[in-house]
Amino acid sequence: MTNFIPIFPLTVVVYPFEELNLHIFEPRYKQLIRECFSDVKPFGIPSVINKKIGDWGTLVKVQEIVKTYENGEMDIRTKGIAVFRILEIIKSIPSKLYSGAIVNYPENQTSGNHALMKKVLAGLKEMHQLLKISKHYKKPEAELLSYDIAHHCGLSQEEEYEMLGLLQEVQRQEYLKRHINKIIAVLKKTESLKEKIKLNGHFRNLSSFDFDDIGSGQRGT
Repeated sequence: MTNFIPIFPLTVVVYPFEELNLHIFEPRYKQLIRECFSDVKPFGIPSVINKKIGDWGTLVKVQEIVKTYENGEMDIRTKGIAVFRILEIIKSIPSKLYSGAIVNYPENQTSGNHALMKKVLAGLKEMHQLLKISKHYKKPEAELLSYDIAHHCGLSQEEEYEMLGLLQEVQRQEYLKRHINKIIAVLKKTESLKEKIKLNGHFRNLSSFDFDDIGSGQRGT
């Protein structure tokens, strides 16, 4: 399916089903949000990577305008719906301050491999333990998708964007598993290095060399 949508480019990667809170202050986006909320229509958030609008983005809906300020600024709650790919950006729209885009919605497989996801989650827990942080999710573990945990895996913005372009859940699970395993390996080396550094300057209990252990073939003094 191909259609036109208003767009709100941001320097973040938004995933389907993700809830995102935004403060709206620019006049063009205040107009966009007011219209989308009143007309109950979605808008697109294409990711801005290295100061360029990427081809991939996520369609979102305005769930709630939490607060409207005297100057027209707003606090809103949104939720991701679907991944889209930009075919053409329409910079100027008659009577509108915001821009839009012609997009399509590639088929996105959200059914993954249960055993693989268990490995991903086990790795993520180990990574968080090494970092001494705690994370809680709104869903039971058995219902979690790669989209639900991606922002908690230590991905760079470029890596999060790369994952947005993966359209099969198994691909995304494998992507996260490889990334988490690399992070764990680095963290374990770091912990080992910290332990070595801690020993420097401390009293150390080391075994001494026993001259009696020298074999008969060794020259004595």
